[in-house]
Amino acid sequence: MLSMPTSRTSSDHVSRTYLMRATDALASATATYAIPLLVLITTGSTALTGIAFLLEWTPRLAAFTFAGSLVDRYGAGRIFRTANLVRATLVALTGAVLIALPSAGTATTLVVLGFGAASGLLTEVSYVAVETLGADASRRLGSDAHRVQAVQTGIDQGAMLVGPLLGGLLLLISPSALLAVVAVLALTAAATARDDGPQAVRHLEPSSLLIGWQTLRRTPALVWLIGGLASSNLAFGVLQAAAPITVIHQFHHSPAAVGAIWSAAAVASLLAVWAARRAIDRWHVWPVGAVAAAVSTAACLALALAPVFYAYVAAVAVLMAAEGALTVVLRTLRSRLIPARAFGSTLSVTIILVLLPLPLAGVLVAIVPSGSLPHLLLVCAVLQSIVLGACFTGLRRHRAACDLPHAQSPAPPTSGSIATTATTS
Repeated sequence: MLSMPTSRTSSDHVSRTYLMRATDALASATATYAIPLLVLITTGSTALTGIAFLLEWTPRLAAFTFAGSLVDRYGAGRIFRTANLVRATLVALTGAVLIALPSAGTATTLVVLGFGAASGLLTEVSYVAVETLGADASRRLGSDAHRVQAVQTGIDQGAMLVGPLLGGLLLLISPSALLAVVAVLALTAAATARDDGPQAVRHLEPSSLLIGWQTLRRTPALVWLIGGLASSNLAFGVLQAAAPITVIHQFHHSPAAVGAIWSAAAVASLLAVWAARRAIDRWHVWPVGAVAAAVSTAACLALALAPVFYAYVAAVAVLMAAEGALTVVLRTLRSRLIPARAFGSTLSVTIILVLLPLPLAGVLVAIVPSGSLPHLLLVCAVLQSIVLGACFTGLRRHRAACDLPHAQSPAPPTSGSIATTATTS
C-alpha cells in the first residue's frame, strides 16, 4: 500500500505531467493548423497546401524511428525539455528570417515549408516523451487508467480548440506574431519539465523498433485497434489537409473560418471525451470504441456529401467527437497492454502505423483537383467503414484484454521478457 507522502508525490507527478502536456499541445496545435493555411495565403496554390501537409507529416513519422529510443534511454522529462528548447530556437530563427523576406514569394514559401517539416519532427519527439509520462501516471492508477487518459485527451482537445483559432487570429496580424507566440509556448513547456531522476537513465535496447514491433505482434487486441485507427486517420488526414481549400474555395469563407471550424469541433470533442470516460466506467473499453468507430464513419460520409457550409461544420464536429472518444480508448489500451520497460519503443511503432496514412493524405490532396475533393473524402469514408468493421469484429475475440476488470490492477511486467503484455493478466 502506498504511504501518504508517496501518494502526494504521485499527485504532484500527475499534475506536472498535465501542465507539460498543456503547454506543449497548444504550441503544436497552433503551428500544425496554421502552417498549411499560411502556405495557401502566401502562394494561393492548393497543390502547395497539400505538399505542406505532406512535408509536415513525413518528418513526424521519421521522428518515431528514434524518439522512443531516446526516451527509453535518457528519460522522458529530459527529452521533452530538450525538444521544446530546440523548437523555440527554430521558431525564433524562422521568425527573424521571415521579417527580412517579402510577405510572398518562393523564398518565403521555402522557409515556411522547411519550418513545418522541422517543427513536425520536434513535435512528435516531445509527444512521445509526454505520452510516456502520461502512461506512467496511468499505471499508478491501475484499473482507473482511463481517467488519466481522458484528462490528457481533454488537454489535447482543448489545445485543438484554442490552437487553430489562435493561429488564424495571429496570422491576421502577421506570421511573425504567430511564430513569437509558438516560441513562448515552447519555452514555457521546457520550463515546466524536470528530469525524471537517476532511474530514468536506462540501457539502450539492441534494436528499439524491432522490440517494439515484437511487443505489438504479441498484443492482438492492440493490433486490431491500430489497424482500424489507421484507416480512420486516412479519412481524417484528407479532411484536415483539404479543409482550407474546401472552406475558402468551395464555401467561400475567410481563412479565419478554418480555425473557427476546428475550434468549434474541439468543443464537441471535449464533451465526447468527458462522456467516454463515464461510458468506459460503465460499459468498459470495447463497446465504447465500437460505437465511436461507427459514429466516426457516419460523420465522414456526411462530410463528403455536405451541401452547405453549416452542414460541413456540423459533420466536422461529430467526426472530432468520435475521434476524441477513440483516442481515449487507444490510450487506455496502450497503457494496459504495453510493458513499461519498452513503452517508448512500442509506442513509437504504434504511432508510426496510426500516422502513416497522414502523409498519404497530403499526397492525395495535392494531386486531386479541388473540385473532386468531396469524392476523395467519400472514397476514404467507404474504405474506413470496411476496415473499421473488420477490425472491431476481430477485436471481439480479445474482449478479455479490453474489458480488464475494474477491480484489477495491471501486473507489472517481468524483467525476463519485455514482450509480455496485459492480455495474460
